[in-house]
Amino acid sequence: MTVVDQIPSEPTDARGRVAELHALREQARRGPSDRATEAQHAKGKLTARERIELLLDPGSFNEVEQLRRHRAQGFGLEARKPYTDGVVTGWGTVEGRTVFVYAHDFRIFGGALGEAHATKIHKIMDMAIAAGAPLVSLNDGAGARIQEGVSALAGYGGIFQRNTRASGVIPQISVMLGPCAGGAAYSPALTDFVFMVRETSQMFITGPDVVKAVTGEEITQNGLGGADVHAETSGVAHFAYDDEETCIAEVRYLLSMLPQNNRENPPTVASEDPADRRSEVLLDLVPADGNRPYDMHKVIEELVDEGDYLEIHERWARNIICALARLDGQVVGIVANQPQTLAGVLDIEASEKAARFVQMCDAFNIPIITLLDVPGFLPGVDQEHGGIIRHGAKLLYAYCNATVPRISLILRKAYGGAYIVMDSQSIGADLTYAWPTNEIAVMGAEGAANVIFRKQIAEAEDPEAMRTRMVKEYKAELMHPYYAAERGLVDDVIDPAETREVLIKSLAMLRTKHADLPSRKHGNPPQ
Repeated sequence: MTVVDQIPSEPTDARGRVAELHALREQARRGPSDRATEAQHAKGKLTARERIELLLDPGSFNEVEQLRRHRAQGFGLEARKPYTDGVVTGWGTVEGRTVFVYAHDFRIFGGALGEAHATKIHKIMDMAIAAGAPLVSLNDGAGARIQEGVSALAGYGGIFQRNTRASGVIPQISVMLGPCAGGAAYSPALTDFVFMVRETSQMFITGPDVVKAVTGEEITQNGLGGADVHAETSGVAHFAYDDEETCIAEVRYLLSMLPQNNRENPPTVASEDPADRRSEVLLDLVPADGNRPYDMHKVIEELVDEGDYLEIHERWARNIICALARLDGQVVGIVANQPQTLAGVLDIEASEKAARFVQMCDAFNIPIITLLDVPGFLPGVDQEHGGIIRHGAKLLYAYCNATVPRISLILRKAYGGAYIVMDSQSIGADLTYAWPTNEIAVMGAEGAANVIFRKQIAEAEDPEAMRTRMVKEYKAELMHPYYAAERGLVDDVIDPAETREVLIKSLAMLRTKHADLPSRKHGNPPQ
């Protein structure tokens, strides 16, 4: 016997009506059937409500339009009108702060989007924008509901329009917990962060069958659009995890680092890590020899509170690091070259990765700290033909456009255009510091000497000895650690062990920074 069979046909009093209401709510909460729930669990996936319970603080969820049902006719739809219409929407709290959420219920129409389904999502998005609170989407849907035709497609248009309107206003986080194909994939792409779960979540515009029919290539769903593909190759996913529980726990952690909206600052927490803690280990972490690699992660761990940070796009474009961390309890965004990968050069993917991160930090009032050890842009035909000029300009534009506090620290190499692009003083960094190991120049000494002293080297009796002498002379004249400081291009050369204290004091001074951009509708950033 079903819940519906137990409901009185015509309640005659208020108590009867209330009993009917509770029965309908229970039916909506349970979903279509126990068998459908078992099938969802058999795939290694949680139900929509189980996911919401993991995301939000216990007992804080308030559901919206729980009893909504579609009104479509034809193709058997009139006989199937489940409550919620395949999407659970509402709001709750994460660590006491309001968060709006919608979660596809794959048990109902495979989570496919119909007109009523879309209208529920539109409503919760509008509520999030109006309330000025983050929006989290828990995606597990089969795309548009084909039986409803273009009405379903129009529903996606409404979602995209709201994603765009909310961009830079409230944090938007997409959590991919199942399939997301076709036009549906564009909504996550418009949001600030994309999380994926290995094996169970996939994103692609055209599936493996279409790819095979058009190109003859055979590939699996995970091989085409799985979590590892998007976290390592395409850069579509910022995070990838092995299971839903870990993934959703990390979403909560990310939310703890973000403000509610663009009119607030990120939450500050009390830190037990002393602001004036010296880091003597930094003197040994970074080799003075510019040709020797090291792991920039270890530098970041020494600087931030308790060595704790959240890296964004950890596995894509590894030659640059983007991370959220805290300094004396205040959230900061860190952009850092990674000498351990490609010597820390800037290339197309690194430029795009850092540019988007800088824009996100600026939108949500997160100060930016840039750690430089960059030998330049990656040379090569592929890079030039791939548009390194316009992609590198994205990073330049993002920094120049940012009005949040910006502090740059040059650890070692800072050569050529890459030095300028990585938030140099000349493009608006509020404060620029350098370690005594810094080398700021147009190019490396060897290359510069070969250009400037080409004739002397060629005419010398011992060209190699002459080249060595000229390199040494160039370094002594133009690349000594205090050259930039003497010309006001660096505010101070600091003891590496004191870096944490210097950064924290600088951030405290810049906390009240106010900068206005020219009046305009919007800029036209390089694409």
